[in-house]
Amino acid sequence: MFRHQGKSRTITHNLRIATILSFVAGIVNITGFLAFNQLTTNVTGHFALFISDVANFKIWNGTIYFLYIFSFLFGSFLSSFLIEKFKENKKLNVFVLPTIIECLILVSISVVSNIKEIIYPDVIICLLLFAMGLQNSLVTKISDAIVRTTHLTGLFTDLGIELSQLLFPKSHPHRKKIKETIKLRVYIICFFFLGGIIGGFLYSKLDMKLNTLILGAAILLLSLFYDDFRIKLTRAKRRYRQRKKTVNNV
Repeated sequence: MFRHQGKSRTITHNLRIATILSFVAGIVNITGFLAFNQLTTNVTGHFALFISDVANFKIWNGTIYFLYIFSFLFGSFLSSFLIEKFKENKKLNVFVLPTIIECLILVSISVVSNIKEIIYPDVIICLLLFAMGLQNSLVTKISDAIVRTTHLTGLFTDLGIELSQLLFPKSHPHRKKIKETIKLRVYIICFFFLGGIIGGFLYSKLDMKLNTLILGAAILLLSLFYDDFRIKLTRAKRRYRQRKKTVNNV
């Protein structure tokens, strides 16, 4: 699901990566909100607050929201840069790099929160937004802009459009493709919601606080190992069939 691109990519690949990454985004979103009372997976609200503070000459507050926005932007930039930089290396799964960086950020925040009190919460918020920028750019590149996992506004908009298209079969005859896309969007929304529910339970009820982010990092790492294992297993099966075919021909 992390390696397939272009024509080799199927709806199943998109469903797998969408559910995993939207679940992680749900965890990060609720953890950031409960810890710092700020959204940490998108910048729409931050941009509105930035404009409001600038209009009211609250320059310092506006600067903070600008940093939030820039952090998400820089995460998106870095993810795309790394993918473009190393995509010619056929032996390297370039999508691993942004994912590993995201995992390191989530784990580091958890570790630091256990060692010392968070004095500068704005730094942590910036790091979480940076991580979500990495993730959103990553999944956008993999899925060819079909999947988004860190915010729901566009998802609900697209879902509403596609549901209406089902009512006009003459204008939109490709109903199978529309249904597949609807299914994908519903999965993303549900797993984002599920990640938020589980993350909120771990943060509040089990008192894990920022350690909740470790769950997100663990899920990402397990998905990488699982994906790599599946690829190696598939290649091993192909080599075995080729050898068997060669032996039979001899």
